[in-house]
Amino acid sequence: MNTLLNDLCAGAAAFVAGGINAVAGGGTLVSFPMLVALGVPSVSANITNTVSLCPGYLGGAYAQRNELAKHAARLRSLFVVAAVGGLTGSILLVLSPEKLFRSIVPYLILAACALLAAQPAIKNVINKRHDGPHEPHKVVLAVSVFACSVYGGYFGAGLGIMLLAVLGIALDDPLPSINSLKGALALIINVLAASFFVFSGKVYWHFAAVMAVTSLAGGHVGGKLVGKMNPTVMRVVVIAFGLAAAIKFFI
Repeated sequence: MNTLLNDLCAGAAAFVAGGINAVAGGGTLVSFPMLVALGVPSVSANITNTVSLCPGYLGGAYAQRNELAKHAARLRSLFVVAAVGGLTGSILLVLSPEKLFRSIVPYLILAACALLAAQPAIKNVINKRHDGPHEPHKVVLAVSVFACSVYGGYFGAGLGIMLLAVLGIALDDPLPSINSLKGALALIINVLAASFFVFSGKVYWHFAAVMAVTSLAGGHVGGKLVGKMNPTVMRVVVIAFGLAAAIKFFI
């Protein structure tokens, strides 16, 4: 491919990824494979992708700012947890051998898809046990978000799916409302990870510059569509995309 076509492909993938991340999560499953297809080594592709999609997460969070205001207290309590987890995951990624990273990617994606698919059933069991709506255990919620944050800093593909699943199980808010909290946490995780990656020497800055602009636009568009989408449709679409990406990596 020539340079212009490479840029167009990377930019388009980042736009779609930004939109998907704002709507439900899983956008990295579009942009990361595209970078690999364009010849970027897997670890560098993941690092470049994380840096590139930060503006997309910002656009999505800004578009959902009114809904996010309802979660201000929760966001304050989880901010440090998400930040430390994202930074920890990014350090682990830089230290990981390329071969190890490629070998575990499809399993990480499948785990994220399985968790999101099981979310409604798990939530029903929890609600029955508590005889209805319940307040989440703060320590359990913090530990769960930290684990997701480490994963997000390490890989990122399916981070939104994992956060949606964990928050959806723990909280009683509607999925579109939880999605706004998910978007803010994903922004924190990715910004901290990207801040470390900037000094790793593994960012393909040419692609990052193009993708940052288009992911911002995609995130803003996706954020505007969140409240208009059916939660079940959101879940099914993201899971289907995740399964397709996992199969591709296995092959």
